[in-house]
Amino acid sequence: MLPLRAFLGFTFCFAGLQKLANPNFFNANSPSSIQAQLIASIRISPLHQLLGHLLKFAVPIGVLIAVAELAVGLGALLGLWTRVAAAGGIVLSLTLFLTVSFHSSPYYTGADIVFLFAWIPLLLAGSGGVLSLDAVIAARVAAENKDGPPTVVPIRFDLVQQVCGNYDKDRCTARRGAPCDVYGCPFLSDERGSIVQRGPDAVDRRTLVLGGSAVAASAVAGAVAAGAAAGLGRAVGGAKSPGAGTSALSATAPGAGTTTTSAPSGTTTTGAASGGTQIGLASQVPVGGAATFTDPATGDPGLVLQLTKGQFVAYDAVCPHAGCTVGYSQAAKLIVCPCHGSQFDPTTGAVINPPAPRGLTPIHLAVNGNGELLADG
Repeated sequence: MLPLRAFLGFTFCFAGLQKLANPNFFNANSPSSIQAQLIASIRISPLHQLLGHLLKFAVPIGVLIAVAELAVGLGALLGLWTRVAAAGGIVLSLTLFLTVSFHSSPYYTGADIVFLFAWIPLLLAGSGGVLSLDAVIAARVAAENKDGPPTVVPIRFDLVQQVCGNYDKDRCTARRGAPCDVYGCPFLSDERGSIVQRGPDAVDRRTLVLGGSAVAASAVAGAVAAGAAAGLGRAVGGAKSPGAGTSALSATAPGAGTTTTSAPSGTTTTGAASGGTQIGLASQVPVGGAATFTDPATGDPGLVLQLTKGQFVAYDAVCPHAGCTVGYSQAAKLIVCPCHGSQFDPTTGAVINPPAPRGLTPIHLAVNGNGELLADG
């Protein structure tokens, strides 16, 4: 159980602190933000109707997820209220599976379903009583009650027979011929005449008080770590998202998109969009850079790039792996998914690095004589 506890505890602590330390996670303009992830989840999740109402609470939800991940991770690492931490881990993993990775293709490429099942052994067995605050607290309470060590020590029944000497034909002569049973056995019972059965997960009032104190101390330590991570992340600017610096297109006057669709000299288009919908001005897309827009045909987020002067390409910015919104990394000259690391060729949209099962869907784009970008739909 120790390797599993260590992995789950470290991973969930890291995930929570990483979210708190990354300002982009709470920046609605970033493709890696909680807002962008919720918008992507609305399209693909079986809980889409519920998620639509939660979008306006994106930042509090993001903070709640990060703090919950940190709390669950600390519980697993410290072996403190391990079954409660495991239950919390299951709830978090199930929620993320139903919202973020439900349509991961193939299903085993989504991590959340694996985490969901990985928490189950800890829910069933607890910390196992090894390198665990639960075990330390149980041992202290047992010592205070003079119950002896809480560790369960198995004794072979043939040894009981040899030492006891009272076993005869399934009967106990020391108990007036009563059927032999571990309960009430003179060999196994303590001076009070009863068998003490207490494991590291046993709970009574004293255990609850000591456990609650340990949880409070861990919560204070976790809050300090969370605050330090958030402050440090904002001090150094946080992790750069793939779409950092990518502007959003804005259309001009309504009806402007119905003008001529002839392209200026030297301009390459991805397909004539006669009578298409205007999504913005070509001048808003930097050469060698990208801009975002809303695909008028589907309502999905879109990404337009000007590869060289006058050469535009556009794609549906929804990653086909798990529905996250991709962004353009100008330094790497790649389109990158911030959620699971899929990479796409900016010239064709083809997938270069999985887990995305296929490339991005191209959007037919044209530039008219007024320098306006037109998209089908």
